[in-house]
Amino acid sequence: MRIFTIGYEASTVPDFIAALKQAGVQRVIDVRALPLSRRPGFSKSALSAALALAGIHYVHLKALGTPADGRAAARAGRHAELERIYAGQLELPEAIAQGAVMLELAAEKPSALLCFERDPAQCHRTLLLDAVAPAAQVLHLYAEGQYQP
Repeated sequence: MRIFTIGYEASTVPDFIAALKQAGVQRVIDVRALPLSRRPGFSKSALSAALALAGIHYVHLKALGTPADGRAAARAGRHAELERIYAGQLELPEAIAQGAVMLELAAEKPSALLCFERDPAQCHRTLLLDAVAPAAQVLHLYAEGQYQP
């Protein structure tokens, strides 16, 4: 299985969608606990509508997001703390169920996990894939259209 990831930090919606289209992504799986953004166009409703116009399906899997204390740890650069908190999140029944849904969706069509953080090494989406899909081929996308395995 191949799964893409993408962060929208410092991106515009047109550049974001262009990177998805260039990679052949047909579905965005939003793994933010709170699908809100100060960046124009990246809150759930606006993003879902823009993606639909581009022919890309949008799904939000809230239980795969990072809890508030994990987001605070990430902002403060405490990655080990983020890892510990997020590991606990993934043990919750809702997260286990949504992890299975994520894998089913990604198996159906080319999909990208979405979060804010541009650098996947600093984001929970990498922790998620390591825990739920360790055998997946992961390709990281950037709004500039670059791939980085």
